[in-house]
Amino acid sequence: MNALDWIVVAAGLATIVWINWYFFLAGREAVAAVPTNGAQQVPVVVQGGYQPADIRVRAGTPVRLLFDRRETSPCSEEVVVPDFGVKRFLAAHRITPVEFVPDRPGTFEFTCGMGMLRGRITVDA
Repeated sequence: MNALDWIVVAAGLATIVWINWYFFLAGREAVAAVPTNGAQQVPVVVQGGYQPADIRVRAGTPVRLLFDRRETSPCSEEVVVPDFGVKRFLAAHRITPVEFVPDRPGTFEFTCGMGMLRGRITVDA
């Protein structure tokens, strides 16, 4: 291998490390839901990911996540919260409410339909 090959390999490895850090390891601060009209409500911007990607709610009270999809990427056109049986289409450039009742404490994942975009819901007792 020549020097250019080593540079390409190093750049590829650095990109892999950065992607894993950004999507799976970067520190995130959970956003607590705000009680609104009988539900715990959190607006979530969908644009290359979820913002916030870490949400904290209480068990036993309805949750309303307002997904504001600000892109047309096919990856983000669906949101799935498998532990609560949620699978919902998100129209581009619109706000789509997604509601469910977390019936148990724990940490649960939500993703896009392809599983590329990820977020986490922490349910407190």
